[in-house]
Amino acid sequence: MPDPVQAISVPERTLMGPGPSNCPPSVLTAMAQPTVGHLDPWFVERMNEVQAMLRAVMRTENRLTLPISATGSAGMETCLVNLIEPGDRCVVGVNGVFGQRMSDIVQRAGGELVRVEAPWGRPLDSADIEAAVKAGPTKLVAVVHAETSTGVLQPLEEVSRIAREHGALFVVDAVTSLGGHAVLVDEWGIDACYSGTQKCLSVPPGLAPVSFSDRAVEALRARKTKVQSWYLDLNMICSYWGEDRVYHHTAPINMIYALHEGLRLILGEGLEARWERHRRNHELLKSGLAELGMELLPKAEDSLWTLNAVRLPEGVDDLPARKALLVRFGLEVGGGLGDLKGKIWRVGLMGHNSTERNVTLFLSAARAVL
Repeated sequence: MPDPVQAISVPERTLMGPGPSNCPPSVLTAMAQPTVGHLDPWFVERMNEVQAMLRAVMRTENRLTLPISATGSAGMETCLVNLIEPGDRCVVGVNGVFGQRMSDIVQRAGGELVRVEAPWGRPLDSADIEAAVKAGPTKLVAVVHAETSTGVLQPLEEVSRIAREHGALFVVDAVTSLGGHAVLVDEWGIDACYSGTQKCLSVPPGLAPVSFSDRAVEALRARKTKVQSWYLDLNMICSYWGEDRVYHHTAPINMIYALHEGLRLILGEGLEARWERHRRNHELLKSGLAELGMELLPKAEDSLWTLNAVRLPEGVDDLPARKALLVRFGLEVGGGLGDLKGKIWRVGLMGHNSTERNVTLFLSAARAVL
């Protein structure tokens, strides 16, 4: 007989990579509460509360605002496959990995892809987006607000204006910005927005908040073809999250508990105070990097507060240095992706982890291993 498998004993880690981030203890406690049925009247009330809190955090009145039962990438797919039909012309901004992923989904859904590109580490030029939209009838314009692969924050208001003036829907990836930067869905005219729970919301990975405007819902209702994905078809999911509560799938009940607590904590802190906390700790990190002779990949005015893309000094071997951070300090940071592999570290200061203590920990540990 083989030896019995031992119970899990999780090592202590400070998660300062591109996600997941550490969770507040009360979020983990909420997740450990007894499971109830996914149509239990008590649970239905918690679903209603989660939707209301999501609207507050996303700054929207959109009725169709809910968490998809899957990770942030499913949020991306939900927004795109519900709005795209074969032949639809879609303008997608690409200045990092996640713009590339949106492009891939557009093509898989049968859309006509028009890529607008910018160098990795720089925001998209709205003039380039406008030229692409003017070149032909466009169903939607999609951009990444917080490009996790490069640490770039994309301004949205001008892109929104362009989409509106040309009758296109505006789709935004807010996976690494929601809860750490202002995400003003209604004010900025965003038609479809998606995020993930594991970044600035400080909830374990497993849910993807999405919000659809009335314009986006009209486009969904007017489809001539079925949504490509059965599981992510919002026509059916809405029936479960709406008043009818028609069974579609078994919701991840305990993850909804965790999201409920995470959103409650965010609103208790106050959105503006939370955004300011992220800004303040980003500035503290930036000052400390300068003292170490290191710098951010993007320009200061283009940099995310939540995910910092840090250039590695010449001669530093990426993998051994990151391994040393993990082994000696229990500190996780992310490496570069694509052309940036081996050239940057991606240092997250997201949600619960955006603290002066963690900034000091990272700077001290980086000084030791570099």
